[in-house]
Amino acid sequence: MCKLPKFNDERLLVGVETSDDAAVYQINEDQAVIQTLDFFTPVVDDPYLFGQIAASNSLSDVYAMGGIPTLALNIVGFPSCLDIEILGEILRGGADKVVEAGALLVGGHSINDNEPKYGLSVMGMVHPKAVLKNSGAKPGDVLILTKPIGLGILNTCMKEDMLNEAQMQGAIDCMKTLNKNAAIEMIKLSPNGCTDITGFGLVGHVYEMAAGSQMAIDLYFDQIPVLEGAIEFAQMGIIPAGTYRNRDHVGSGAWLDPALPDYAADLLYDPQTSGGLLISLPEEKGMALLKAYETALDLPFALIGRVYEPSGPDTAGKIRVLAKA
Repeated sequence: MCKLPKFNDERLLVGVETSDDAAVYQINEDQAVIQTLDFFTPVVDDPYLFGQIAASNSLSDVYAMGGIPTLALNIVGFPSCLDIEILGEILRGGADKVVEAGALLVGGHSINDNEPKYGLSVMGMVHPKAVLKNSGAKPGDVLILTKPIGLGILNTCMKEDMLNEAQMQGAIDCMKTLNKNAAIEMIKLSPNGCTDITGFGLVGHVYEMAAGSQMAIDLYFDQIPVLEGAIEFAQMGIIPAGTYRNRDHVGSGAWLDPALPDYAADLLYDPQTSGGLLISLPEEKGMALLKAYETALDLPFALIGRVYEPSGPDTAGKIRVLAKA
């Protein structure tokens, strides 16, 4: 990406500069378009569930920008040697999630590929003054996470049939849940910033928020919700390869409390699939949002951190993970 030409236009409200979740382009004084694209290989064997999870993941970027999904296009890679009915089930799963989001599925494109791949290109709408960026965190903000972490670890174990029924169902329910309800309640309170937690893991995405905002951020490990089974498997050392890449990506941008348990880093850098929203907003609004989430959300959520004015250049854009709040 660093070798691509830079595009400058006053109507481009969000580009690639801060590694945000989607691009935003202003149409007029009251409307801006959110544009995003995401797809990946199957994380579950059931094609319908895979379609649901992939679509939920793709739609999430629009919610993270404070927008409402409007149009979606299928992106498909599928082997000619597989039964076409499998593809039909993948597309049905994706379509059902687009309908649940209140958007329209209007076509797409497919190619012959050695391994199935599926996702969506999604367009959403947002008021230009209501765009949420991962670079919007302000001093005094609290950070609220709307889904538990541990999905990368559980997906790795799922491939080896290591999960019990409750652990598997917990991971699937988390991944296929839209961030729609979380976004609806969030938007009502006009937060300062937002991102969704996906491939870079929790610490990776919090680091991007800190760096983009040039703020210092503290996370509280004991407050972070974790999916059932993820801690036990992390203690066993069963983690995805992406965990190591995420550590390298963040590097010295994160300091981990020596009092943290040995498995903590593997959870914190664990790459997520269709993870939750991470919302930065003033504390009073944060308390109101937590109250609203008690009825709006079915998955665990929590206040997991705070944003501070940097004490100096060495703390600007950096994060600390403390063992306890």
